[in-house]
Amino acid sequence: MSAAHNPSPEASAQPGRASAGRIEAIAGEIASAAHIPGISIAVATPDKVLYAGAVGYADLARRRRAQPEDQYLWFSMTKIATATAAMRLHADGLLDLEVPIGTFLPGYRPHPGHGHPTTRQLLTHTAGLGNPLPVRWVRPEHQPEDPNRLTSIVVKHGTPHKTVGTRAAYSNIGYLLAGEVMQAATGRPVEECVHDLVLNPLGMTATGYYYNREAPRAVGYVRMARGLRPVLVRILPKGIVGAQVGRYTSLHPFLVNGPAYGGLVGTAADACRLAAAHAAAAADPHPVLEQGDIEDMRTINAQGKRFDHGIGWFRRPADATRSPAFVEHYGTGGGFWNAMRVYPDDRLAMVAMANTTAAWDVDRLFTQLKGLSWAELARETHHD
Repeated sequence: MSAAHNPSPEASAQPGRASAGRIEAIAGEIASAAHIPGISIAVATPDKVLYAGAVGYADLARRRRAQPEDQYLWFSMTKIATATAAMRLHADGLLDLEVPIGTFLPGYRPHPGHGHPTTRQLLTHTAGLGNPLPVRWVRPEHQPEDPNRLTSIVVKHGTPHKTVGTRAAYSNIGYLLAGEVMQAATGRPVEECVHDLVLNPLGMTATGYYYNREAPRAVGYVRMARGLRPVLVRILPKGIVGAQVGRYTSLHPFLVNGPAYGGLVGTAADACRLAAAHAAAAADPHPVLEQGDIEDMRTINAQGKRFDHGIGWFRRPADATRSPAFVEHYGTGGGFWNAMRVYPDDRLAMVAMANTTAAWDVDRLFTQLKGLSWAELARETHHD
């Protein structure tokens, strides 16, 4: 697995070559085991990016190596940005998370028996909503979004089908509704809210809801037998499935319909800036949320089957007693499988973004990276 050896200009600090080599070796081993074409990694504290690097290939056909500046679809890691913006609106008195969402959405239809969710319950996945497969909720990069399609999805799936406020169950619908609530409360699209309240204050200049045409991007890949490519063509919207490259089917650049639940596009370093803001301790800078709101978001108190949830953040039930404690979120979809993790006690955040559809061993990567001495690495220079 080839590595990108040039330090990223996005990182405010980089470990020396020996330490960077250890990081790349860890990432390369995991990428090779999971047949990942390329992977970009970033590690940060609340005040700086400690490392941004990449291994493998961003584009197999052109043999272009992955690099820290590559753009990836964030998919559901976007929910952390959306939830952070909602919390900021709540702190500013513009959005009450505790009132029924019909307060902001007069046309909303609650269930007479299951209840009427609040925005907080949307953000913690306790709104009793379903989670239909969003495989076709995407469009080719240059195709405009159809707002009527999202409206029809929310109308069809937005009424709770289980009791509100009880067991958590992950739902993209909840975040689509949260985006509508944010727009109704502010009179501004959710994209503007996230840009102004989250991306800009954190210096996330390489991330938005569209690809930056001037910046490199990772090509998304599905590893599958050549004979299955026609099946993929039928499943995904027209214009997304690209050429076959060995065992991989490439995907043309596309965007997610539904900015609130999965629409961001950007770099691993930017994603790590967001995650690191949630790793803050009281003495750290707080450009977006106060310490109490940060701790509220990463408090996992809504039990679920696959994940237990906080506001945005989640954790597998089996990981609840691990030390050091962490919270995390994944972002997965066609061509990409990403993850971010926060270790609050160590003021440390990690992000990995990979151009593969298949799941891979995120926990092993983050655990091995956590085992490195980041306090020591942060003091190293490029000249060792």
